[in-house]
Amino acid sequence: MAESPRLFLLLSLFSLLSLSSSLAAAGCRKNTTLAGFEADLVMVQHQLRGVVRVLDGCSFSVLEFDMLAGSDQVRWWGASGDDFRNLTLGSPISDQILNRTFRNESFTVRLSDNATWDQIAVLAVWDPATASDFGHVVVGPPGADQPDAPAPAPSSSSVVQRSKRRIHRQPTMFDNCLTLSPRYRLRWTLSPESDSIDIGLEAAVGSQYYVAFGWAAPGSPSPSMIHADVAVAGFMEDATPFAEDYFITDYSECLRSKDGKYKGVCPDAVYEGSEPTVMLNNTKLVYGHRKDGVSFIRYARPLVSVDEKYDVPVTMTGNMTVIWALGLMRPPDTLRPHYLPQNHEGPRLTTYGYFEFNVSMNVNDCLGPLDAKDKEDQDLITADAKMPLVVSSGPALHYPNPPSPAKVLYINKKEAPLLRVERGVQVTFSVQAGHYVALYITSDFLGGNATSRNMTEVIYAGGPEAEGVPSSPMELVWSVDRNTPDLVYYHSLYEQKMGWKVQVVDGGLSDMYNNSVLLDDQQVTLFWTLSDGSISMAARGEKKSGYLAIGFGSGMINSYAYVGWIDDYGKGHVNTYWIDGKDAMNVHPTSENLTYVRCTLENGIITFEFTRLLSPSCSGRVGCKNIIDPTTPLKVVWAMGARWSADHLSERNMHSVTSSRPVRVLLLRGSAEAEQDLRPVLAVHGFMMFIAWGILLPGGVLAARYLKHVKGDGWYQLHVYLQYSGIAIVLLGVLFAAAELQGFYVGSVHVKFGLTAMTLACAQPINAYLRPKRPENGEVASSKRIIWEYFHVIIGRSAIVVGIAALFTGMKHLGHRYDSENVEGLTWALILWVLAGVLLVMYLEYMLFKQRDRNSVRGNWVLGNNEEEDSVDLLQPDGAVAKPESHPSGIMELQLEPLSR
Repeated sequence: MAESPRLFLLLSLFSLLSLSSSLAAAGCRKNTTLAGFEADLVMVQHQLRGVVRVLDGCSFSVLEFDMLAGSDQVRWWGASGDDFRNLTLGSPISDQILNRTFRNESFTVRLSDNATWDQIAVLAVWDPATASDFGHVVVGPPGADQPDAPAPAPSSSSVVQRSKRRIHRQPTMFDNCLTLSPRYRLRWTLSPESDSIDIGLEAAVGSQYYVAFGWAAPGSPSPSMIHADVAVAGFMEDATPFAEDYFITDYSECLRSKDGKYKGVCPDAVYEGSEPTVMLNNTKLVYGHRKDGVSFIRYARPLVSVDEKYDVPVTMTGNMTVIWALGLMRPPDTLRPHYLPQNHEGPRLTTYGYFEFNVSMNVNDCLGPLDAKDKEDQDLITADAKMPLVVSSGPALHYPNPPSPAKVLYINKKEAPLLRVERGVQVTFSVQAGHYVALYITSDFLGGNATSRNMTEVIYAGGPEAEGVPSSPMELVWSVDRNTPDLVYYHSLYEQKMGWKVQVVDGGLSDMYNNSVLLDDQQVTLFWTLSDGSISMAARGEKKSGYLAIGFGSGMINSYAYVGWIDDYGKGHVNTYWIDGKDAMNVHPTSENLTYVRCTLENGIITFEFTRLLSPSCSGRVGCKNIIDPTTPLKVVWAMGARWSADHLSERNMHSVTSSRPVRVLLLRGSAEAEQDLRPVLAVHGFMMFIAWGILLPGGVLAARYLKHVKGDGWYQLHVYLQYSGIAIVLLGVLFAAAELQGFYVGSVHVKFGLTAMTLACAQPINAYLRPKRPENGEVASSKRIIWEYFHVIIGRSAIVVGIAALFTGMKHLGHRYDSENVEGLTWALILWVLAGVLLVMYLEYMLFKQRDRNSVRGNWVLGNNEEEDSVDLLQPDGAVAKPESHPSGIMELQLEPLSR
């Protein structure tokens, strides 16, 4: 009897366990219409892949699951829709934490007690801390399609129903996967029914890289890329994927020979010209994306193409030699409107390779997702104290942390870029994102905290008042101090996830250099600091590239160029060149003596620095003419390309993008202005100055010097009228130029000559008004009169000389500023005009010398006559005329007449 209570307790416990199991089993049998549902997960980020299968009413299995590690809050998530609002309103449906990297794993997930399938329209992998969707699947009855899945086109279907083969509807999922190198994978699905194959190329490379895969020419004695049929894929400048059929005829970039034929790595269509007889591009793009620093391109091609000349037929069961490669590519230009793959330039099995391949084999050796070192694909903008950041709004195309609202913030026309600011540097925002889009800098990752959702949020700048429109922007100034955290966020106050990250760093180029300007198209920033006899400069690209070049000149041709790049070993270089043509042979190294040279690469952005002398201490070489005059505007252009080399430059080193026009950098003022066509007002200024200094004012001097022998006071009136007219035109011309240029700037040589000549010219009327009284007939001139005569003549003639010098410096300034084609011809015309004037003066001096009275020394030297004839005083209101009191000879003539009686 003692054992009866114990037996009773055991029976009771067993009954309770049985009852619990029965109740649980009954719960699992709810909503069993979903049992058997199977679908691919949509990859959104973190390289998520896998297949979800509903087992019963309380569990599901996950097959072939790949995912990069997330935070400790990543969960399986249930929501009523896959858009931003519905996902953020969802809730966790399982206790499983997905905070590690998954590598092709399969497991079962049990739903939480309060979760049922009828509440779940979308099953997602979700991080609630950052409102990040890693991937999801739309749940529906067995056989239902996923409405958001960008499935391949029917003609190149990636999935065909076959026995014992899973149907993949997501373009990131394939039947097979093969690892080609640590950062490059090949995925494929064979479709015998449509005689085609879908291929996926996946590589952890930058956005400026291409990926290539194809078949070598059959019958080659050894593996070779010559005559290979390859697909070249990548991403355009606007992040649009592309895939195109290429045929290799030479180990070079696609070039056109003198006979008009192409050779190298060229698209099939290039070889046949504009009217091919058959369809040449048989590579059809299906899908492409860049996520987490990984490029993925899916394309389809027929096994046997109609293009028998450039496409290799692929057998379904036999082994064939295939080749693959990855490397930098050069975007299209005006001469070659197609992408130009560059040489892979790396070891075999790292950047290229070849192997025997059978499309029918089943293999999957891709264990786990590709993990790129640089996962940040967003554009990087570095704030500068002198350049405001224009904040606008636009459609969400490539938002870095999906999902997002339909509209997000743009900075300087770039979608949600990574913004970098420096402590101690004020950042100015020109907010014009529209009404109800108030910018603020916050510690909250999501932003949009107008409802005080996050009570611990810290706001560093901005708020409800920081909103504006393009016609009336609002200026927001943020003072980044030493207490600002290393990472904050810019967002809209009223909407979550419209902005992105702000990196706060200690000091940078803005702190190291006194001046900075954005060059043409806002793609390159130039920094500089002037010192005694030298200048320190830095150039930073605002987009990813293989090299960055700046040139001093109106264009890259006939310019002194500085090129910065990183070699294959990660070492930075800065070289100097003189460029006198468009070909590689016209790029000549100058071996300029640069000091404090530095070149770095960060997130694909190249920055280089150097210090050089303003005037090179050498002679005889072309580089010795590379002189920087701080008083003269420096014309600067820029270019970027895929690859540079210190030796053996070729067409593949040609730039892919360049400035559309030079920018005139005013080194002393610390500003810049775009190169412009000659302004009409400045042309009028130059013409007026020529009339004044080339005709009127010299004509007045000539009248006073050589026309005194003319009877009456005509020479004097002509002298005064010409001088006053010339001075009036000079003043008007100066006012026109000052109004057009919005101020006086005395830094240039031309302005200095012009101001000096104008000052001397304006002093002459004052000098004439204060002239001492002329001596009476027979009297000796006073010392004041003599000094005045010398002073008046010297100032007048000096003004003419300086004015003519101003004309020549103005022509030089015109050529340097506007690069006008007619400047050289106008300069020669001005030289001939001045020479003609000099010859005229020499002739008149000769004639005067022959007629001169040798006894009149003073008068002849000063005024060209014995006495100045002050016959008319135009400064008097009545214009009184004084009668001459003596003859030019100084001898009074008497006429004797007989006396009449």
